[in-house]
Parts: sequence; structure tokens; C-alpha cells
Amino acid sequence: MALISIIAGSTSDKEVFEKAEKVLKENNIDYDLQILSAHRDPEKLDKYIESCDSLVYIAVAGLSAALPGVIASKTDKPVIGVPVSAKLGGLDALLSIVQMPPRVPVACVGIDRGDNAAYLAIKIINLLKKK
Repeated sequence: MALISIIAGSTSDKEVFEKAEKVLKENNIDYDLQILSAHRDPEKLDKYIESCDSLVYIAVAGLSAALPGVIASKTDKPVIGVPVSAKLGGLDALLSIVQMPPRVPVACVGIDRGDNAAYLAIKIINLLKKK
């Protein structure tokens, strides 16, 4: 079973999600990678979230950066958003991720910091293992 799911909105986010993959591989953490857009693949995204056994999601998204919030609205599991510097230096994506409405929390790491998202996910997994 993959403990962590990385979901990227586009293959153009590859440079960012590969940073997360590298950290997870170095720490021998099982993960799953999916390319699913909240806008272009909403049905596929819904089906994936419904069937996913992972304990934590890392959502990599640029531009409107809707992906982390959409995932968080459909699960009680932790979601870590990674804003991508696709436009406006990534500030548009960062602000979209951190300004979530009540009861739809999303953790957010720095722009293009897929590595920090993986480190945070590992810390969450370690806490869950202690229970």
C-alpha cells in the first residue's frame, strides 16, 4: 500500500513533483503518483480519491491551484499543497492554496518545494504510526 499519494495537475509540474519523489525514494516510503487535473479530469480525480488507501496527499498545482482544495473537500486525510511557479512567480498558486474556506484545510509548503511536501508527509506518517 502506498502511504503517500502525489497528485499533480499536469505533467508540466514534473520538475516539482520529482523533488517529492526523490525524498520519498531516499526514505524508502511507498507512494503513488497520479496526473489528474481538478478541471480537466474531475471524475477521474473523484474515483481516485474514493479508492485511494494512502494516508496523506501531496497535491502539486500551479495557476489557479484548485487541486489541493478540491482533494481536501473530498477527504478527511491530510492534504499538502505545493504551489508551482507557473505564472506570477507562483504567488497566485500560493495564495489559492493558503486561502481555503473553513473546514477545508490544506497545508502549504513554499513555491516549487515538492521536497518539503515530502518531508512534511513523512512527519505526518510517523505520527500516525505512533498511534
